[in-house]
Amino acid sequence: MRTQVGIVGAGPAGLMLSHLLARAGIDSVIVEARSRSYVEARIRAGVIENWAADLLAETGVGARMQREGLVHEGIEIGLNGERRRIDFKRLTGRGIMVYGQHEVVKDLIEARLAAGGKIEFEISDTSVHDFDGDAPKIRYKKNGEAREIACDFIAGCDGFHGICRPSIPNGVLTEYDRIYPFGWLGILSQSPPPSHELIYSYTERGFGLYSMRSSSVSRLYLQCAPDEDIEKWPDDRVWKELKARLGPGGDKLLQEGKVLEKGVTAMRSFVVEPMQVGRLYLAGDAAHIVPPTGAKGMNLAIADVLFFSRALAEFYRSGKTALLEGYSKKCLSRVWKAQRFSWWMTSMLHLNPADSPFDRRRQWAELDYVTTSEAASKSLAENYVGLPIA
Repeated sequence: MRTQVGIVGAGPAGLMLSHLLARAGIDSVIVEARSRSYVEARIRAGVIENWAADLLAETGVGARMQREGLVHEGIEIGLNGERRRIDFKRLTGRGIMVYGQHEVVKDLIEARLAAGGKIEFEISDTSVHDFDGDAPKIRYKKNGEAREIACDFIAGCDGFHGICRPSIPNGVLTEYDRIYPFGWLGILSQSPPPSHELIYSYTERGFGLYSMRSSSVSRLYLQCAPDEDIEKWPDDRVWKELKARLGPGGDKLLQEGKVLEKGVTAMRSFVVEPMQVGRLYLAGDAAHIVPPTGAKGMNLAIADVLFFSRALAEFYRSGKTALLEGYSKKCLSRVWKAQRFSWWMTSMLHLNPADSPFDRRRQWAELDYVTTSEAASKSLAENYVGLPIA
């Protein structure tokens, strides 16, 4: 098989890249190890930055998002039960869209297949070759049959545990990593959220996040140990702790419902530099991971492929390679700003077991400052709704 761009991974990065390339008249093929039903059901982030929501709408894959998504114009930050609102709309003129990542994936798959796009699901033994030259290849098996895609470029959009990044020779990449001493115990519940906007709750019991996927489905999180035993958290205990971390009146604000999903997520920050080697370009989680506190993961992936699609369009239009050569620098400038913001939000809101009483008091002072200072609130709001996309 021959195409211009071979894409490994059918997550938001790979699918959005294929969609953007098709709009520019550039052929692509996506290969994905999982089934279509699996990737469409994979629950992930749900906050879409303002510019990214506009991009989805402008490129023809945002109609359902605009109908079903929830526009939020702020968040609430709880300080031991006292909730203070950060008004995004007043501070920045913009808001965010709450719409599940798996719903974005569904919309993109439907759009690609309707347009005749090629997605190979349920493949195995994927490998990438010859990306140090001008004729890279992707090899894989489909139903036990060996296949090969010859292409001009390979996009590694296959996530942190994918095959693309490890295929780059040792010594070429530099990895930057931070492991946090806590995780999130999360549930997806068939129940209304306690507020129409997200609540980030700092308490002496630990952090709690009260989010949603719709007006009737809540996504709720508790700070826990990164290796927490989920078996020690029956539903009754989870609900009791969620109500306690919401603060006074939490038992009335938070309605219980059927728990549809439960799990523990460890927290980490990760960046690899550069994000390109030869004609292999990494995007999304293949190149960087952020703790979910800052709601940046999917947004960074979309930014990566937007920059890459522009570079490819310029190359195929004029033969110029400046944008391709500058891909890593362009992406990493945004990635590191998002890492800074995500680290800051995470450090400010979670109880670190290594912290001293001094650290706790400093943390409280920072939260108090952020929620009472116009300048500090605006800085948080600007980063949360999304820095300008250039």
